[in-house]
Amino acid sequence: MERIQSAIAKARAERARRASDVDGAPAVSATNADAWTTLTEVVPDPDHLRRNRIVTPDGGEAAIPFDLLRTRLLRAMIGHGWRRVAIVSPDAGSGKTTLCANLAYSLARQTDTRTVIAEMDMRRPALGAMLGVGSNVQFAEVLKGDGALTDHLLRHGTNLCLALNHAPVSNPSELLQGPNAPRVLDRMEKLLEPDIMLFDMPPLLRSDDTLAFLDKVDCALLIAEAEVTTRQQIDLCEQELARHSTVLGIVLNKLRHPAPAHGYGS
Repeated sequence: MERIQSAIAKARAERARRASDVDGAPAVSATNADAWTTLTEVVPDPDHLRRNRIVTPDGGEAAIPFDLLRTRLLRAMIGHGWRRVAIVSPDAGSGKTTLCANLAYSLARQTDTRTVIAEMDMRRPALGAMLGVGSNVQFAEVLKGDGALTDHLLRHGTNLCLALNHAPVSNPSELLQGPNAPRVLDRMEKLLEPDIMLFDMPPLLRSDDTLAFLDKVDCALLIAEAEVTTRQQIDLCEQELARHSTVLGIVLNKLRHPAPAHGYGS
């Protein structure tokens, strides 16, 4: 874990150096810390999180599978110099949003890692309700150009930023591929200097929303539902993702087999 934290620090320093070289500004540090403190802080109810199967905020046995995914994801992202990853599933009901939220909180437990989780499934936004927060924010308004960025971002703790939507959007595909979307993401990245950005995407086989957005991320993680997602669906999604981005890996979710003995017992 120390090696990952060291790699994050090196990657952060290199990004700051490149930013300084480009615009002649000093490397960002306190400025970005100040930006985080201006975001509205939320404290989700722990019981509400547990009822919605969010098990990673405090760690423990149930969090271990997500912690393993976190470590592998960080190593791959740092190794390639990437920040943005789309979390994608073939169809609805795969547990993609639950996995994305658990991954975000697992990352947030590493206090030196700054994480942004953004809700891009704007036809059926569920992340805010799952966390029990965000009833007064609509990140889609920022993408439309009708809202100030920091007015629609929330913060949990000191290193987890939430970009949520409390209501569906009528034209998400046009919004995601519109000219303002990349500008908003670039502005958010420059302001907050996150180490990793998770984008909870719509089901790939239900609309063209995800395809419209893939050119704005570095890679994609495909979430398949055990005993439900077919091999044909996985192959089709993998091919589509590979045409527009880099497939970082495939995660089999909702596996019913007994979990391994993480405590080393039998």
